[in-house]
Amino acid sequence: MSEKKILVVEDNPMNLELIKFLLEDQECIIYEATNAQEALDQTKSDEFDLILMDIQLPGMDGLTATKLIREDPKNKNVPIIALTAYAMKGDEERVKGAGCDGYIAKPIDTEKFLQEVARFLNK
Repeated sequence: MSEKKILVVEDNPMNLELIKFLLEDQECIIYEATNAQEALDQTKSDEFDLILMDIQLPGMDGLTATKLIREDPKNKNVPIIALTAYAMKGDEERVKGAGCDGYIAKPIDTEKFLQEVARFLNK
């Protein structure tokens, strides 16, 4: 796969480092945002092949940020995968209803994580 641009929206430094470590061999350029506003600003000024969106963020949550990102026509078809520690019944439907294309539960299963990222990058 050619270099893909991925925006990782994650406020937990340890989770962010794990995600970056997992993606380092995937021929990706990683951009970071630690809150929803940073993510919104970056999606306005740059284009991404994939967005990994933490749902529980300080201030604005990831689902609200996803809805706002989707309002920009250039981001309408960018895959957004929700990352959440709240893996309860109905959560996957809730995040997809907010505009996310995929769902990865935390703690991150590294094999499933890489499979899900590859699935969306190779579409």
